[in-house]
Amino acid sequence: MTKVLTRIGFLALVIGGGILIGTLTAPGEWYANLAKPVFNPPNWIFGPVWTVLYVLIAIAGWRQFEAGKRSVAMKLWWAQLGLNFLWSPVFFVLQMPWIALFIILCLLGVIAAFIRQVRGSDQTSVLIFLPYLAWVAFASALNLSIAALN
Repeated sequence: MTKVLTRIGFLALVIGGGILIGTLTAPGEWYANLAKPVFNPPNWIFGPVWTVLYVLIAIAGWRQFEAGKRSVAMKLWWAQLGLNFLWSPVFFVLQMPWIALFIILCLLGVIAAFIRQVRGSDQTSVLIFLPYLAWVAFASALNLSIAALN
């Protein structure tokens, strides 16, 4: 029963936190008026992509939590979640794309460090984090392009 509660807790934390931050920092007029690169996806794609990614992030989180609550991998997992949740307020609310770029590049580095840390012990978490790594790399390029164009 404890594992079930842990898993539900991780899903609630990550998905709930993502929905809350997404709702509170939804792109508004400022973002709509920015010049964007040609590879900017339509706005409707972000919700479904992040929902899937948040489920995957939660799964990797509970796997590492169950393997070792105080492990290096778990510390990296918490760091990526903090950076992930920090990016939207900095970009959309504070309207600071260059600072947001720094945050997302740190996030990218922490995701890569998490993957390196668990690659010998948890291939499932590695595979789960690869789409996340790819999306954040794409989002980093998008952030850089928007910052440079504006």
